[in-house]
Parts: sequence; structure tokens; C-alpha cells
Amino acid sequence: MHSPVEQFTIKVLFALNLFGYDISFTNSALFMVLAIAVSCGFLVFAMRPASIVPGRMQGLAEMMYEFVAEMVRSNVGNEGRPYFPFIFTLFMFILFSNLLGLIPYSYTVTSQIVVTFAMALFIFIGVTIIAVVKHGFHFFSFFIPSGAPKALLPLIFVIEVISYFIRPVSLSVRLFANMLAGHTMLKVFGGLAVMIAGAGGVFVAGSILPLVAIIGLTGLEVLVACLQAYVFTILTCIYLNEAIHMDH
Repeated sequence: MHSPVEQFTIKVLFALNLFGYDISFTNSALFMVLAIAVSCGFLVFAMRPASIVPGRMQGLAEMMYEFVAEMVRSNVGNEGRPYFPFIFTLFMFILFSNLLGLIPYSYTVTSQIVVTFAMALFIFIGVTIIAVVKHGFHFFSFFIPSGAPKALLPLIFVIEVISYFIRPVSLSVRLFANMLAGHTMLKVFGGLAVMIAGAGGVFVAGSILPLVAIIGLTGLEVLVACLQAYVFTILTCIYLNEAIHMDH
């Protein structure tokens, strides 16, 4: 049985070098492109009829759109409308990246910490710039909670700064760890089912249980894939809300 973490290995598909920098096209890059292409293709195909009474595909696309729009409205307010295209794009990219990773012999982009951290860092820098531009030096009051004892202000300030700058780490690790753990578990149970079936036959009672477990775990991973896209997106909305309204 192959190692359960072998599925996360980045493989070079096309070796490319530009001015001494390695910009090779890898399996990770391929599935990023596929996630973008599939999500865009789904939305274009679903909304092409644009019927007053939507069909299943159009209804699903409209439900996704309204789901993210409501998320922005409830967490950011009307001030979040200009940022809706980015948040919707972020949600769709993570969702389809997670779901594509469940296809056998595919690659899970969000199982790589460098990918999730790059997204989280971009969001962190973006909301920080928005806060500084909107509030100026008042932004630094975010690190001093109102009503805090003056004697503890230096300690509280340091703690608040650390907790603020740790956001991209926690945001990226949450998505990365869930995808990594779930796919590793599926690989282990899948290898176990193959070993048992090879030893005693597919119709032996002992070999049916791992297959049933794999089906259940796959359903759970679909749920986790959708849930993690939601969690990443709603946390982005919360950070954006704090940057705009300076809530603490």
C-alpha cells in the first residue's frame, strides 16, 4: 500500500524557468486552473438560460450567489457590497478546489499550506490596508480594548497585536489541516479495504465494512469540503467587518 501522504506530493508537469526562477507548471497549478475553469463553466452554463422559473442548475447557482450575498450583508452590512465579487470568487474557488480533490487520482490544492497561507495572507494584508485607509491612526486603537485597566494596557496591547498578526496562520492552517487529515483518512481506509478484499474476496463480510466506511467518510468529506469553504469565507467577512467598522 502506498503512503497515505503520497497523494499530496507536488509533481512537475512542465518544467519552466524564467530569469533563473523556477516557474514550472505543477499538478497543483493544474488543479487551480481546473477549479477556476470548472467554477466559471458551471456559473456560465447554469445562468445561460436565465429563466424566470429557474431549473435545477440555475437554482443552484442562484442559491450559491444569494448564500454568499447574505453572508456579506449579515456580517459586513451595505459597506461590504463593493467587496462581494472578491468574496464570492474566494468562496467558489475554495469550494470547487475542495470538491475536485475528492475525485480519485485528482489533487487537492487546499491540502497545501503554501496555497491556503497565500490566500490568508492576501486577505490579511487587504483588510489591514482597508482599515488603515479608512480610519488612519485610529486603526491602532483596535489593539486597546475600551475599558481595559491602564496598568495592563502594555500587556494587553502586546497580546492583541500577536493575536491580530496570527490571523493568517490560523485561517490557513484550519483549511489546510482539515483537507490533509480527511484525505489521509480516506487513503488509509481505502488501502485497508483493498487489502482485505484481496485477502478474502469482495463478498466476504469483513471486506464489506471498510467499503461502507469509505462511503460514509466520502459523504463526510463532501460536507467538510463545503463547510471549510463557508468557514474561510465567513471569517474573511468578519475580518472585513472589523476593518470597516473597527468593532472589537
